[in-house]
This record gives sequence, structure tokens and C-alpha cells, in this order.
Amino acid sequence: MKLRLILAGLCLASSLSLPALAQETPGDSQFLAAREAFRVGNRPRLEALADDLHGHVLADYAQYYLLRQGLENQDPAAVQAFISRQEGTYLGDRLRADWLRVLAKQGAWQELRQQFAQLKAPDQEARCLGIQARLNLREAAALAEGETLWQNLTDVPEACQPLFEMMSDRVGAEQLWTRVRLLFEVNKVAGARQLLRALPPSQQPDPRQLDLVLDKTAAWLARLSPARVKERSSRELLALAMQRLARNDPAYAAGQLERWGAELGDSEKAWAWGQVALQAARRHMGAAPDWFSRSQPSQLSTEGAEWQVRAVLRQRDWGAVRAAIESMPGALRDKPEWTYWLGRAYKAGGRQEEARQLFERVAGQPSFYGNLADEELGRSIVIPPKAAPVQPQELAQARNNPGLARALAFFRLDMRLDAIREWNWAIRDMDDRQLLAAAELARQQQIYDRAINTADRTRSQHDYGLRFLAPFDTQVRPAAREQSLDDAWVYGLMRQESRFISNAKSSVGASGLMQLMPATAKWVARKIGLKDYDHRRVNDPQINLLLGTSYMRMVMEDLDNHPVLASAAYNAGPGRARRWRAEVPLEGAIYAETIPFSETRDYVKKVMSNAVYYSVLFNGQPASLRARLGMVPARPAVDAPKTPDLP
Repeated sequence: MKLRLILAGLCLASSLSLPALAQETPGDSQFLAAREAFRVGNRPRLEALADDLHGHVLADYAQYYLLRQGLENQDPAAVQAFISRQEGTYLGDRLRADWLRVLAKQGAWQELRQQFAQLKAPDQEARCLGIQARLNLREAAALAEGETLWQNLTDVPEACQPLFEMMSDRVGAEQLWTRVRLLFEVNKVAGARQLLRALPPSQQPDPRQLDLVLDKTAAWLARLSPARVKERSSRELLALAMQRLARNDPAYAAGQLERWGAELGDSEKAWAWGQVALQAARRHMGAAPDWFSRSQPSQLSTEGAEWQVRAVLRQRDWGAVRAAIESMPGALRDKPEWTYWLGRAYKAGGRQEEARQLFERVAGQPSFYGNLADEELGRSIVIPPKAAPVQPQELAQARNNPGLARALAFFRLDMRLDAIREWNWAIRDMDDRQLLAAAELARQQQIYDRAINTADRTRSQHDYGLRFLAPFDTQVRPAAREQSLDDAWVYGLMRQESRFISNAKSSVGASGLMQLMPATAKWVARKIGLKDYDHRRVNDPQINLLLGTSYMRMVMEDLDNHPVLASAAYNAGPGRARRWRAEVPLEGAIYAETIPFSETRDYVKKVMSNAVYYSVLFNGQPASLRARLGMVPARPAVDAPKTPDLP
């Protein structure tokens, strides 16, 4: 094994082609200096540099920085003049959104409402400010919008806090407790504490009791007497205690809920059982379906309703799958995954025509469930006909698009976040031909992530060669073959990991084309005998591919050579992928759908669907996702890894 891996490294000895660094354009250094002056608040230097940037593609950004610095003290006419000049651009919309915050502080609700109505792409904070303005202007419809947002949003941006405080003062105790429960479910305890202060003083729980529920749940419960569980606040604390217990030990929480359930009201008890069941389902406990049956659909969050389906899906109880999906709210039930699984449940129950109609709703979409629905309808996965090649004049129009030009300038300056914002804004209203031209422009500039994401947006004219780019082809595919790996799967994983950005770095420190964690890269380097490895070399595509494909092979060998398990392991670790197996063989699709981590669940689905399309492109033949997913073997009685120290 070790010798083969070293030979794989030697096979990669030829130099990989990296994106060529664009030459600096006159004015680039001045722009970077202007941005730094804006960052540190040096207005005199910013003004001087802005004057020097006339004619530079990013000159308008320097003017934006001047207005944005101390925006609350700017002349409103100057702000409006900039917005008008920049109407329809990302910068114009961005400054208008910034201006909303100033207007909110000033209480200028009528003007805020007017400015909000002109935003092209309001973010969550802007939407909150817009609703807040309309509430202050006493618009009746705004109350319902605010209530919907208040009920469902758990990560509350700062600009939304005033609106949420307004809503907390306007809703009743029932709605307040419902939101407190939701915040507990997502572990936003500080927000729940703050929200409880909106209750009338006589209805607020004792803060000391709440502290004990949070910090010493079992001890608090042991000292509790039924005589103390009379008022609403006490019953709610008891329900919250059950939720806290379930986070650590669902079975213990279920026993306590059996003991204390008679002291709870119907809604509190149903919610508590839903929480116990949710935590059990995430752990793949067999009792989860029974515990869900003791809850009520109205007391389940979106997450709870989805895990109710997953719990019975792992048991292949198609009648229960059907009932659980049918009890979902309509918008949730219509999501592709639940449309597909409801179709499967109908099919299992002999309702063939109803199943076919559901599969037709999802089929044709280039996605995990679109692929599976196609196969249920007897259709192989194929590549749509390729659109006509991008013409020189179309490419020239893309190159001359102001928004794309600004994005390319930001990419040149290694300011990816700004570049992506400008790029995404520029393509938002493009037709298919314009999208294909923009994607081709990005490919030529070796900005592979934008090429893929842009080509992904076409509606009727497609180029799957752009959607599923395969850069570094002369290095990646030989490396995959040396490791006896399916090159389509390797590319499917890389597309999901990094979108082929060679210096990509994740928020948790994973690096390079194959997003290797420092400890994993070091471990693999040692295992394959890579001398003098230094993690500073991890973004070198040659090194990254050697380490990444070597690790993929080790993971495959450790997990029954099953690509679904190996994909899950690559994202969440081999130990977790191994534990997520069932006591009986599972369809690969069921295993993927019941992965407890939402990030890993989404990741595995996309990697496997990607691999199908790469297979079709590489081999020129229809492919099957269902065949790739296969059956995930049962968890053995003695579940020991073949490589105990595999990270």
C-alpha cells in the first residue's frame, strides 16, 4: 500500500498548471491603500487617494468608502446622488441598504419605507428594517409579516433586534412560549432568557429556577415536587428541563417524561416528546418513531418534522413514512426530498399513478433527488444537449460588463468576497446566452468556482462541460487511477470541496483543492513516506492531490470500499461514517438522507450526484445514481476500523 502511494506521488511529479497571476493594473496599489485608509478611518488619506483613482475600474468604490465613513453625518443629498448615479449596480443597492440603518436610528420611517421599496436585493437586516418602518407607520399587513419572521428566525442580526423587541411586546404569552421553546431547541439560550422578560412579571419563571434548569437539570428535577408544577411558567420549565435532558440522553429523558408527563399540559407534553424523539432520531435510536407518535405535528419544528420521516425511513416503514410526510406543512412537504420519499411510500403501497406524478415533479432536476426520481421513472441520467458555443461577440459583451469587470478586478487583487458579490450581482438577471458567456469568461480566467456557479443557473440552454468543469485533468485522473479510485467520484468530491480553487481555505482550517485539515495532511504525509512535508505546501496542487487521493483510498479501504461511506467520512470523519450505519443493510439513499449532520448530509448527496455527471461526461454513456449509491452494509457486531488511527 505504502509503495503504491509513493509511486502515485511520483506520478504527479510533473508540474501542475496554476491560475496565472494577472499583471497589476495602474491604480491597483492606490485602490488597496484607499481601502486600508477606509478600514482604519484615515479620511484625509482616503480623500487624497480617491482623487487619484479616476478612471480605475474600482474608482466608484473609493467614493463609496468616502460616503460610508461616518455615514450618519453625511449630507443626505450627497448620499442620494450617489445612489441615483449607481442605480441598478451592486454599490448603489449596498449604500441604500446602509442608509436604511441611518434612517432607522433617526426614526425617519416614511423615507425608510420608500428607500426599502427601491432595494433590488434586500438582505435579512434590510427586510427587518422595512417591516419595522411599516409597523411604525401602522400598516396592518406588516404585523403578520413581522410575526412570521419572529416565529421562525433564530439567528437574529443586530438590525433585526428592534423589530423583534417590538414583536415580543405585541404577541401573547402563547406565542412567546412557542418561540422560547424554538430557541431552546436550537440552543439559543441567551435569546430565550431575554425573551422571557417580555412576559408580564406575574407570568415570568423564577430566574433562579431557570438557572437550575439550564445548569443542573437532573438535580433540579430530583428536588421538584408535583405541588410546584401548577402555573404555566412552572410547567414550561418542566418541559424545557425534558428538552435539556434529551440533548444528552434521550432514553433517560423519556423515562423522566413518563414520570412527569401527567403534570404537563397537552401542548407542553407533546412538545417535550417531540424533543426527546428528535434527539433520539439524530442518534438513530429505534425508539424514536414511538416517541414521535406521542407528540403532535403542530408541536414539531421543521427539523422535528423532517427527523420524524428519517426515523421511520431507516426502518423502511413505508406506511409511517407516508403518514409523517403527509402531516408536514405544505411548503415543507413539497421540498424535493420529501416529494421523492412520499412517491416511494406511495409506490410501496401500490399507489403507482400517484407515485409517478410525484416523481415527475422532481425529475429532470440536476440534483440528487432529481436523479433518483428520473430513475424511478425508468430514465437514465444523461447530459442535456450542449448549447451552441459562446461567440466572440458574446464573450466581448461579458468582458465589457461593468459588474463583471469590477469582479475580475477584485479577483486580481485577491479580494474574493467583494469579487463574488459583484459577480453574483452582475449575473442575477442574465439570460442563458449571457450566463454561458460569463461562465466561459470565468473559465478562461481560471476562476473555476464562478464558471461552475454561473453555468449552473442556465434554464434551457446548457453546457455541462462548464457546470462540471474538470481542470487539472492531466494530473487528477492519473492520480485517481494510481490510487484505484473512480476519477468521476474524485472530481465529484473536489467540485464540492473547493470548486477547484487551489488556495481555498475553510473556516475550520481545511486547505487546497481537496480541503485537507492540517492534522490529516500531516498524518497522510507520514503514512506515505513523504519526506520533509511542511503544511505551508498544502496549497500546492501537486502536494494537495497526492495527499487527498491517498487519504481517499485509505478511507475507502477502511469502509468496505463504499463511496457513500467514504464521502461521509471525508467530510465528517471515518468514525462517524461507521457509526451511522444501521444494524441491517440500508439503501445508500436512505443512509445519505439520515446522516445526522446537515452539512455532511448535503455534502454526500451533492458529491454522489456530481460523480454521476462526471461519469457521463468522461465515458459518454448514461449513468445511474442508484447503482452508485448501492446498499450500505450493516454495522458489524464488532465494529473495529482496519486502520485504528485513521483521522
